[in-house]
Amino acid sequence: MANLPAYIGPAAFGLKMGVIVPGSDLLAMIVGVAKECHEDSLLDDGDVLCVTESVLARSQNNYVTIAEIAAEVKEKLGIRPHGKVGVVFPIASRNRFVMILQAIAAAVPQGEVVVQLSWPRDEVGNQIIGEDFIGDRGKVSSDAISPQELAGYSYKHPVTQVDYIQLYRQTIVGQGAKATIVLNNNPEYILSFSPDGVIAADIHSRDRTLAAIASKCKAITLADLCSSPNRSAWSEWGLLGSNMSSGDRLKLAPREASPFSLKVQQEVARLTGKKIEVLIYGDGAYKDPSTQIYELADPKPVFGATAGFANLFREGVKYKYLVDYYHHQGQSVGEIQELLEQKLQGDFSQANTEGTTPRCLEDVIASLADLVSGSADAGTPAVLVKGFFD
Repeated sequence: MANLPAYIGPAAFGLKMGVIVPGSDLLAMIVGVAKECHEDSLLDDGDVLCVTESVLARSQNNYVTIAEIAAEVKEKLGIRPHGKVGVVFPIASRNRFVMILQAIAAAVPQGEVVVQLSWPRDEVGNQIIGEDFIGDRGKVSSDAISPQELAGYSYKHPVTQVDYIQLYRQTIVGQGAKATIVLNNNPEYILSFSPDGVIAADIHSRDRTLAAIASKCKAITLADLCSSPNRSAWSEWGLLGSNMSSGDRLKLAPREASPFSLKVQQEVARLTGKKIEVLIYGDGAYKDPSTQIYELADPKPVFGATAGFANLFREGVKYKYLVDYYHHQGQSVGEIQELLEQKLQGDFSQANTEGTTPRCLEDVIASLADLVSGSADAGTPAVLVKGFFD
Protein backbone atom coordinates (compact mmCIF):
# COMPACT_ATOMS: atom_id res chain seq x y z
CA MET A 1 0.00 0.00 0.00
CA ALA A 2 1.96 3.00 -1.33
CA ASN A 3 4.96 3.63 0.95
CA LEU A 4 3.14 2.45 4.07
CA PRO A 5 4.41 -0.68 5.82
CA ALA A 6 2.78 -3.96 4.82
CA TYR A 7 1.36 -4.39 8.32
CA ILE A 8 -0.90 -1.32 7.89
CA GLY A 9 -4.54 -2.19 7.16
CA PRO A 10 -7.43 0.14 6.28
CA ALA A 11 -6.52 3.72 7.22
CA ALA A 12 -7.74 7.29 6.83
CA PHE A 13 -5.64 10.45 6.57
CA GLY A 14 -6.95 13.99 6.89
CA LEU A 15 -5.63 16.22 4.10
CA LYS A 16 -4.94 19.86 4.95
CA MET A 17 -5.96 22.46 2.38
CA GLY A 18 -6.20 26.22 2.09
CA VAL A 19 -9.20 28.39 2.87
CA ILE A 20 -12.17 27.72 0.58
CA VAL A 21 -14.61 30.55 -0.12
CA PRO A 22 -17.42 31.11 -2.64
CA GLY A 23 -15.93 31.01 -6.10
CA SER A 24 -12.86 28.96 -5.12
CA ASP A 25 -11.78 26.43 -7.75
CA LEU A 26 -12.41 23.47 -5.49
CA LEU A 27 -11.83 20.96 -8.27
CA ALA A 28 -8.30 22.26 -8.81
CA MET A 29 -7.62 22.37 -5.06
CA ILE A 30 -8.81 18.80 -4.46
CA VAL A 31 -6.95 17.43 -7.47
CA GLY A 32 -3.86 19.35 -6.36
CA VAL A 33 -3.79 17.71 -2.93
CA ALA A 34 -4.38 14.30 -4.54
CA LYS A 35 -1.42 14.96 -6.82
CA GLU A 36 0.71 15.76 -3.76
CA CYS A 37 -0.32 12.43 -2.25
CA HIS A 38 0.74 10.71 -5.47
CA GLU A 39 4.10 12.46 -5.51
CA ASP A 40 4.68 11.33 -1.91
CA SER A 41 3.76 7.73 -2.83
CA LEU A 42 0.59 7.84 -0.74
CA LEU A 43 -1.95 7.32 -3.53
CA ASP A 44 -3.01 3.86 -4.71
CA ASP A 45 -5.56 2.44 -7.10
CA GLY A 46 -8.70 1.78 -5.07
CA ASP A 47 -8.18 4.62 -2.60
CA VAL A 48 -11.16 6.80 -1.73
CA LEU A 49 -10.91 10.58 -1.68
CA CYS A 50 -13.62 12.01 0.58
CA VAL A 51 -14.60 15.68 0.40
CA THR A 52 -16.80 17.28 3.06
CA GLU A 53 -20.06 18.67 1.72
CA SER A 54 -19.57 22.03 3.40
CA VAL A 55 -16.64 23.10 1.22
CA LEU A 56 -18.36 22.04 -1.99
CA ALA A 57 -21.50 23.99 -1.07
CA ARG A 58 -19.41 27.01 -0.06
CA SER A 59 -17.41 26.98 -3.30
CA GLN A 60 -20.74 26.87 -5.17
CA ASN A 61 -21.94 29.94 -3.21
CA ASN A 62 -24.97 27.86 -2.29
CA TYR A 63 -26.57 30.25 0.22
CA VAL A 64 -30.16 31.39 0.67
CA THR A 65 -31.61 34.10 2.90
CA ILE A 66 -34.43 33.90 5.42
CA ALA A 67 -36.48 36.24 3.22
CA GLU A 68 -36.02 33.97 0.18
CA ILE A 69 -37.16 30.91 2.12
CA ALA A 70 -40.15 32.79 3.57
CA ALA A 71 -41.24 33.82 0.09
CA GLU A 72 -41.08 30.23 -1.11
CA VAL A 73 -43.01 28.96 1.92
CA LYS A 74 -45.80 31.41 1.06
CA GLU A 75 -45.72 30.36 -2.59
CA LYS A 76 -45.59 26.58 -2.04
CA LEU A 77 -48.31 26.54 0.63
CA GLY A 78 -50.39 29.34 -0.88
CA ILE A 79 -50.44 31.01 2.51
CA ARG A 80 -51.12 34.63 3.51
CA PRO A 81 -49.43 36.79 6.16
CA HIS A 82 -52.22 36.06 8.67
CA GLY A 83 -52.29 32.32 7.92
CA LYS A 84 -51.49 29.34 10.13
CA VAL A 85 -48.59 26.99 9.36
CA GLY A 86 -48.08 23.61 10.96
CA VAL A 87 -44.54 22.29 11.38
CA VAL A 88 -44.26 18.59 12.17
CA PHE A 89 -41.32 16.75 13.79
CA PRO A 90 -38.42 19.19 13.40
CA ILE A 91 -35.20 18.16 15.11
CA ALA A 92 -33.95 20.12 18.12
CA SER A 93 -31.03 22.07 16.68
CA ARG A 94 -29.83 25.65 16.66
CA ASN A 95 -27.57 25.07 13.68
CA ARG A 96 -29.97 23.00 11.61
CA PHE A 97 -33.43 24.40 12.27
CA VAL A 98 -33.66 27.76 14.03
CA MET A 99 -33.14 29.84 10.88
CA ILE A 100 -35.55 27.64 8.93
CA LEU A 101 -38.14 28.24 11.64
CA GLN A 102 -37.44 31.97 11.44
CA ALA A 103 -38.22 31.86 7.73
CA ILE A 104 -41.43 29.89 8.26
CA ALA A 105 -42.59 32.38 10.90
CA ALA A 106 -41.61 35.29 8.65
CA ALA A 107 -44.04 33.90 6.06
CA VAL A 108 -46.96 34.49 8.49
CA PRO A 109 -45.97 37.57 10.53
CA GLN A 110 -49.60 38.25 11.50
CA GLY A 111 -50.51 34.59 11.78
CA GLU A 112 -49.53 31.52 13.77
CA VAL A 113 -46.96 28.74 13.65
CA VAL A 114 -47.86 25.45 15.34
CA VAL A 115 -44.79 23.31 15.99
CA GLN A 116 -45.41 19.66 16.78
CA LEU A 117 -42.41 17.94 18.34
CA SER A 118 -42.01 14.22 18.85
CA TRP A 119 -41.27 13.09 22.39
CA PRO A 120 -39.35 12.17 24.47
CA ARG A 121 -36.74 12.56 21.69
CA ASP A 122 -36.55 13.85 18.16
CA GLU A 123 -35.70 11.49 15.29
CA VAL A 124 -31.94 11.87 15.76
CA GLY A 125 -32.02 11.30 19.50
CA ASN A 126 -32.07 14.79 21.01
CA GLN A 127 -34.13 14.69 24.20
CA ILE A 128 -37.06 17.10 24.06
CA ILE A 129 -38.53 16.61 27.51
CA GLY A 130 -37.34 15.18 30.82
CA GLU A 131 -38.18 11.78 32.23
CA ASP A 132 -39.43 13.52 35.38
CA PHE A 133 -42.16 15.30 33.43
CA ILE A 134 -43.25 12.07 31.76
CA GLY A 135 -43.24 10.06 34.98
CA ASP A 136 -44.98 12.66 37.13
CA ARG A 137 -47.86 12.92 34.67
CA GLY A 138 -48.07 9.25 33.75
CA LYS A 139 -47.69 9.97 30.06
CA VAL A 140 -47.39 7.24 27.42
CA SER A 141 -46.01 7.69 23.91
CA SER A 142 -49.47 7.91 22.31
CA ASP A 143 -50.47 10.86 24.50
CA ALA A 144 -50.44 14.52 23.51
CA ILE A 145 -48.70 17.10 25.67
CA SER A 146 -50.45 20.43 25.36
CA PRO A 147 -49.15 24.01 25.67
CA GLN A 148 -51.05 24.28 28.96
CA GLU A 149 -49.20 21.27 30.36
CA LEU A 150 -45.88 22.73 29.22
CA ALA A 151 -46.59 26.14 30.77
CA GLY A 152 -43.88 27.01 33.28
CA TYR A 153 -41.91 23.83 32.54
CA SER A 154 -38.34 24.01 31.26
CA TYR A 155 -36.11 21.19 30.09
CA LYS A 156 -32.55 21.88 29.01
CA HIS A 157 -30.85 19.62 26.51
CA PRO A 158 -28.21 17.61 28.43
CA VAL A 159 -25.42 18.50 25.98
CA THR A 160 -26.21 22.00 24.68
CA GLN A 161 -28.07 23.17 27.81
CA VAL A 162 -30.69 24.77 25.56
CA ASP A 163 -34.42 24.65 26.24
CA TYR A 164 -35.51 23.99 22.65
CA ILE A 165 -39.21 24.39 23.34
CA GLN A 166 -38.55 27.89 24.65
CA LEU A 167 -36.04 28.64 21.89
CA TYR A 168 -38.50 27.68 19.16
CA ARG A 169 -41.26 29.67 20.83
CA GLN A 170 -39.05 32.76 21.00
CA THR A 171 -37.93 32.30 17.40
CA ILE A 172 -41.51 32.36 16.14
CA VAL A 173 -42.57 35.29 18.30
CA GLY A 174 -39.51 37.21 17.15
CA GLN A 175 -40.99 37.28 13.65
CA GLY A 176 -44.32 38.65 14.93
CA ALA A 177 -46.30 35.40 14.70
CA LYS A 178 -48.13 33.55 17.45
CA ALA A 179 -46.28 30.46 18.67
CA THR A 180 -47.97 27.22 19.66
CA ILE A 181 -45.74 24.31 20.70
CA VAL A 182 -47.22 20.84 21.23
CA LEU A 183 -45.80 17.35 21.70
CA ASN A 184 -47.32 14.35 19.97
CA ASN A 185 -45.94 11.35 18.11
CA ASN A 186 -48.81 11.03 15.63
CA PRO A 187 -48.25 13.31 12.60
CA GLU A 188 -51.99 13.61 12.01
CA TYR A 189 -52.36 15.41 15.34
CA ILE A 190 -51.28 18.65 13.62
CA LEU A 191 -54.53 18.60 11.66
CA SER A 192 -56.52 19.20 14.84
CA PHE A 193 -55.19 22.80 14.77
CA SER A 194 -56.73 23.42 11.32
CA PRO A 195 -53.55 24.71 9.68
CA ASP A 196 -53.66 26.35 6.24
CA GLY A 197 -50.56 24.36 5.31
CA VAL A 198 -48.11 21.94 6.90
CA ILE A 199 -44.37 21.40 6.56
CA ALA A 200 -43.12 17.91 7.37
CA ALA A 201 -39.82 18.98 8.90
CA ASP A 202 -38.39 15.58 9.77
CA ILE A 203 -35.42 14.23 7.85
CA HIS A 204 -35.37 10.45 7.49
CA SER A 205 -39.08 9.79 8.04
CA ARG A 206 -40.36 12.75 6.00
CA ASP A 207 -42.09 10.72 3.28
CA ARG A 208 -44.05 8.72 5.84
CA THR A 209 -45.03 11.89 7.69
CA LEU A 210 -46.07 13.61 4.46
CA ALA A 211 -48.18 10.62 3.39
CA ALA A 212 -50.09 10.76 6.68
CA ILE A 213 -51.23 14.36 6.20
CA ALA A 214 -51.01 15.25 2.49
CA SER A 215 -54.51 13.97 1.60
CA LYS A 216 -56.07 16.12 4.32
CA CYS A 217 -54.10 19.37 4.07
CA LYS A 218 -51.73 21.23 1.77
CA ALA A 219 -48.35 19.83 2.79
CA ILE A 220 -44.71 19.83 1.73
CA THR A 221 -41.37 18.66 3.16
CA LEU A 222 -38.18 20.61 3.72
CA ALA A 223 -36.87 18.90 0.59
CA ASP A 224 -39.44 20.82 -1.45
CA LEU A 225 -38.00 24.21 -0.49
CA CYS A 226 -34.98 25.68 -2.34
CA SER A 227 -34.82 22.61 -4.61
CA SER A 228 -35.48 24.16 -8.03
CA PRO A 229 -32.55 24.43 -10.49
CA ASN A 230 -34.15 27.67 -11.66
CA ARG A 231 -32.88 29.34 -8.49
CA SER A 232 -29.39 30.83 -8.24
CA ALA A 233 -28.84 28.78 -5.06
CA TRP A 234 -30.47 25.36 -4.81
CA SER A 235 -29.91 21.74 -3.90
CA GLU A 236 -31.54 18.48 -4.87
CA TRP A 237 -32.03 18.05 -1.13
CA GLY A 238 -33.84 21.37 -0.69
CA LEU A 239 -33.41 22.59 2.88
CA LEU A 240 -32.39 19.15 4.09
CA GLY A 241 -28.74 19.23 5.11
CA SER A 242 -28.72 23.03 5.37
CA ASN A 243 -26.71 24.79 8.05
CA MET A 244 -26.77 28.16 9.76
CA SER A 245 -24.39 30.62 8.14
CA SER A 246 -23.47 34.23 8.80
CA GLY A 247 -26.02 37.02 8.89
CA ASP A 248 -29.46 35.99 7.67
CA ARG A 249 -28.22 33.22 5.37
CA LEU A 250 -28.34 29.44 5.38
CA LYS A 251 -25.85 27.29 3.53
CA LEU A 252 -27.63 24.61 1.55
CA ALA A 253 -26.30 21.12 0.95
CA PRO A 254 -24.16 20.99 -2.20
CA ARG A 255 -25.83 20.51 -5.55
CA GLU A 256 -24.78 17.97 -8.18
CA ALA A 257 -22.29 16.27 -5.89
CA SER A 258 -22.00 13.09 -7.97
CA PRO A 259 -20.98 14.93 -11.17
CA PHE A 260 -18.37 16.82 -9.15
CA SER A 261 -17.07 13.52 -7.76
CA LEU A 262 -16.73 12.16 -11.29
CA LYS A 263 -14.76 15.22 -12.40
CA VAL A 264 -12.35 14.75 -9.50
CA GLN A 265 -11.93 11.07 -10.35
CA GLN A 266 -11.24 11.83 -14.00
CA GLU A 267 -8.73 14.60 -13.28
CA VAL A 268 -6.85 12.51 -10.73
CA ALA A 269 -6.64 9.65 -13.23
CA ARG A 270 -5.38 12.02 -15.93
CA LEU A 271 -2.67 13.55 -13.74
CA THR A 272 -1.57 10.51 -11.73
CA GLY A 273 -2.75 7.43 -13.61
CA LYS A 274 -4.50 6.22 -10.45
CA LYS A 275 -8.09 4.96 -10.41
CA ILE A 276 -9.65 6.18 -7.18
CA GLU A 277 -13.20 6.56 -5.97
CA VAL A 278 -14.56 9.89 -4.72
CA LEU A 279 -17.44 10.76 -2.42
CA ILE A 280 -18.93 13.92 -0.91
CA TYR A 281 -19.77 13.28 2.73
CA GLY A 282 -21.85 14.96 5.41
CA ASP A 283 -22.76 13.66 8.86
CA GLY A 284 -21.54 10.21 9.74
CA ALA A 285 -24.08 7.60 10.80
CA TYR A 286 -22.93 7.39 14.41
CA LYS A 287 -24.96 7.03 17.59
CA ASP A 288 -23.35 8.34 20.75
CA PRO A 289 -23.81 5.63 23.39
CA SER A 290 -23.74 8.10 26.29
CA THR A 291 -26.27 10.65 25.00
CA GLN A 292 -28.23 8.38 22.61
CA ILE A 293 -27.90 11.11 19.97
CA TYR A 294 -27.78 9.80 16.41
CA GLU A 295 -25.62 12.36 14.65
CA LEU A 296 -27.10 11.94 11.17
CA ALA A 297 -28.89 15.29 10.75
CA ASP A 298 -28.13 15.17 7.01
CA PRO A 299 -30.49 13.16 4.80
CA LYS A 300 -27.65 10.71 4.04
CA PRO A 301 -23.99 10.34 4.99
CA VAL A 302 -23.12 10.67 1.27
CA PHE A 303 -24.46 13.44 -0.97
CA GLY A 304 -22.80 12.09 -4.09
CA ALA A 305 -20.17 9.59 -5.17
CA THR A 306 -18.50 7.93 -8.14
CA ALA A 307 -19.99 4.81 -9.70
CA GLY A 308 -17.69 2.36 -7.91
CA PHE A 309 -19.88 2.53 -4.82
CA ALA A 310 -23.10 1.48 -6.53
CA ASN A 311 -24.85 -1.26 -4.54
CA LEU A 312 -21.60 -2.09 -2.78
CA PHE A 313 -21.65 -3.46 0.75
CA ARG A 314 -18.83 -4.10 3.16
CA GLU A 315 -18.89 -7.71 4.23
CA GLY A 316 -16.32 -10.28 5.17
CA VAL A 317 -15.47 -13.38 7.10
CA LYS A 318 -15.85 -13.58 10.86
CA TYR A 319 -12.11 -13.52 11.44
CA LYS A 320 -12.10 -14.15 15.18
CA TYR A 321 -14.66 -16.95 14.89
CA LEU A 322 -12.63 -18.75 12.23
CA VAL A 323 -9.41 -18.47 14.24
CA ASP A 324 -11.14 -20.13 17.17
CA TYR A 325 -12.73 -22.72 14.89
CA TYR A 326 -9.51 -23.74 13.12
CA HIS A 327 -7.51 -23.75 16.33
CA HIS A 328 -10.11 -26.01 17.93
CA GLN A 329 -9.73 -28.32 14.92
CA GLY A 330 -6.03 -28.61 15.67
CA GLN A 331 -4.64 -26.41 12.91
CA SER A 332 -1.28 -24.71 13.43
CA VAL A 333 -0.84 -20.93 13.35
CA GLY A 334 0.64 -21.17 9.85
CA GLU A 335 -2.21 -23.35 8.62
CA ILE A 336 -4.76 -21.01 10.16
CA GLN A 337 -3.15 -18.04 8.39
CA GLU A 338 -3.25 -19.85 5.05
CA LEU A 339 -6.88 -20.86 5.51
CA LEU A 340 -7.85 -17.31 6.42
CA GLU A 341 -6.15 -15.95 3.30
CA GLN A 342 -8.25 -18.34 1.23
CA LYS A 343 -11.44 -17.25 2.97
CA LEU A 344 -10.59 -13.59 2.47
CA GLN A 345 -10.61 -14.14 -1.29
CA GLY A 346 -14.39 -14.09 -1.18
CA ASP A 347 -15.91 -17.04 0.64
CA PHE A 348 -18.74 -15.08 2.28
CA SER A 349 -20.97 -18.05 3.08
CA GLN A 350 -23.31 -17.72 6.05
CA ALA A 351 -21.12 -19.97 8.19
CA ASN A 352 -18.03 -17.85 7.57
CA THR A 353 -19.78 -14.50 8.06
CA GLU A 354 -21.76 -15.56 11.14
CA GLY A 355 -22.22 -12.50 13.34
CA THR A 356 -21.20 -9.96 10.71
CA THR A 357 -23.62 -7.42 9.21
CA PRO A 358 -23.18 -6.23 5.60
CA ARG A 359 -23.10 -2.43 5.58
CA CYS A 360 -23.37 0.04 2.73
CA LEU A 361 -19.72 0.75 1.97
CA GLU A 362 -20.14 4.42 1.11
CA ASP A 363 -21.86 5.01 4.47
CA VAL A 364 -19.07 3.24 6.34
CA ILE A 365 -16.35 5.26 4.62
CA ALA A 366 -18.26 8.56 4.91
CA SER A 367 -18.74 7.97 8.64
CA LEU A 368 -15.03 7.26 9.01
CA ALA A 369 -14.17 10.45 7.11
CA ASP A 370 -16.55 12.49 9.27
CA LEU A 371 -14.93 11.19 12.46
CA VAL A 372 -11.48 12.05 11.09
CA SER A 373 -12.35 15.56 9.95
CA GLY A 374 -14.83 16.50 12.68
CA SER A 375 -16.61 19.73 11.81
CA ALA A 376 -13.60 20.68 9.69
CA ASP A 377 -11.99 21.88 12.93
CA ALA A 378 -8.94 19.79 12.03
CA GLY A 379 -8.48 21.87 8.88
CA THR A 380 -8.81 18.73 6.78
CA PRO A 381 -11.85 19.09 4.49
CA ALA A 382 -10.59 16.15 2.44
CA VAL A 383 -9.80 12.69 3.76
CA LEU A 384 -7.88 9.95 1.96
CA VAL A 385 -9.17 6.49 2.89
CA LYS A 386 -7.11 3.42 2.03
CA GLY A 387 -7.58 -0.31 2.20
CA PHE A 388 -11.30 -0.80 1.54
CA PHE A 389 -11.09 -1.58 -2.19
CA ASP A 390 -7.98 -3.78 -2.02
